[in-house]
Amino acid sequence: MPTLTKLFTMQEVSQQNSKDNCWVVIDGKVYDLTRYLDHHPGGDDVVLAAAGRDATEDFEDAGHSNVAKEIMGAFCIGELDVDTTSPEITSKNQPVDYPQKMKDLTKQYWAVPVAVVGISVVVGFLYLRKK
Repeated sequence: MPTLTKLFTMQEVSQQNSKDNCWVVIDGKVYDLTRYLDHHPGGDDVVLAAAGRDATEDFEDAGHSNVAKEIMGAFCIGELDVDTTSPEITSKNQPVDYPQKMKDLTKQYWAVPVAVVGISVVVGFLYLRKK
């Protein structure tokens, strides 16, 4: 089903991370908050810290009211093109979560530790059998 809104890649969004051009992604929608920076109740620093990246978690953690969510609709300029989204694109301001990356890697590559443990058990049994 074709979409009626403009699609943006995460690459395009990540380049809009300044006070002159401030875009964020929230729940798969792209918002141009440049005109709203001076009006944001938490100050422009809060919005600029999330500029150019997916700010869904930041937005939800802040506990925005229903009125804030309605105001947000006026700044929607399109949707994130999920077909071209690369998880490797991050903003300069976004900290890298190494513990989470390690958890993701261990979930993805679980066979290696299991193989090491399995081989160790077999070698242990063979060693004990020879005694």
